[in-house]
Amino acid sequence: MSAPGDPRPAPGAKAAAPGAPAAAAGGRLPAPPAGGGMGADLIVIGGGIHGNSAALHCALKGMDVVLLEKDTAGRHASGVNAGGVRQLGRDVAEIPLSVRSMEMWHRIADIVDDDCGFQAAPQIKVAESEDELSTLAARAQRLRDLGYDHEVILSRDEVRAHLPAVAPHIVGGLASLGDGFALPYQTTFAFARKAAAEGVRIFEETAARRVTRGADGFRVETDRSVFTAPKLLNCAGAWGGEIAAQLGEHAPVEAIAPMMLVTARMPHFCDAVVGATGRPLSFKQMPNGTVVIGGGRRGRAVPAENLSHLDFAQLKHTAATAREIFPIMAGARLVRGWAGIEGRMPDDIPVLGPSSTQEGAFHAFGFSAHGFQLGPGVGSVMAEIIADGHTNAPLAPFSITRFRAAA
Repeated sequence: MSAPGDPRPAPGAKAAAPGAPAAAAGGRLPAPPAGGGMGADLIVIGGGIHGNSAALHCALKGMDVVLLEKDTAGRHASGVNAGGVRQLGRDVAEIPLSVRSMEMWHRIADIVDDDCGFQAAPQIKVAESEDELSTLAARAQRLRDLGYDHEVILSRDEVRAHLPAVAPHIVGGLASLGDGFALPYQTTFAFARKAAAEGVRIFEETAARRVTRGADGFRVETDRSVFTAPKLLNCAGAWGGEIAAQLGEHAPVEAIAPMMLVTARMPHFCDAVVGATGRPLSFKQMPNGTVVIGGGRRGRAVPAENLSHLDFAQLKHTAATAREIFPIMAGARLVRGWAGIEGRMPDDIPVLGPSSTQEGAFHAFGFSAHGFQLGPGVGSVMAEIIADGHTNAPLAPFSITRFRAAA
């Protein structure tokens, strides 16, 4: 199912440039040419937000880019996540990239000609006990010691100032007040349309079956055509490990299926994105009054069949958590749930950067259910590496070589 409020390409989308794929106008993307091959400067495998963002930024640097997507844009993680645009709670290694992305989110309409449904909103992680609040305070102090001040402790009264409907037992929280949320499906399509308008040739329903390296660079075989390029970017999400293996690299990607719920419209009561310290929760009220609830409880992912299945026992816990932290939810009516397939790494941070075995190959996958906010920044950083040959972004913690010992 599609996420709530996430429309197909927005009305008023920019018209296609002459000769551009149909996606530039928000329509279906073309099938690849039958038989003969197609060459480019760069092949991007994967049409989620990271693949489309990287393709766009590489095109803006003058590269001829082909993007291959085995389904349609936003079919899995990029289109069906919670839509949180958060710096709050990031792994320390991710913070510089998250800060970079946050700056881009606040001018997203200038980047992709679409506001992506982005709204600035505090991200608040509530504490349900004094012990949890102490844990949050230690986290905030650790970040301050590292030079970051975007996470702040909120007292009981400060939490209620932001969240008047929160339960009486909440004792405080940790907040990143400059964060927000956006519409995942709309955002992914906006990046795809903008990439196509800048000349990226995007081919949906075109799975990369076999990747090899030859005299003319990388050769990607699909069911209907062959694509060649001197450079290759693996943005294949939960399938990223399979592409890495074809390049001779080990990346232990676990396919997971984070689940989401949405309610019928309710009177307005919440202006923040809310998480919990001791149990999974991602909670926000959309502008139309619906409430979107997630937080990481998982269904069953079946990547070999390209399917995910809901686990209703786990969804019951998700609904109960929302009701206990926001008692007003006791009267809410659930209308649908969904899940998409996401790639999770063992250390819960992505693989980003150059291949360790193949010059000209690069990776950006395994965002472990929190990659949506990073999309704009990941695209710009990967374009710097691929097109310019260098970046100032600190990517060493994300190297694929960290899994060599396990291999």
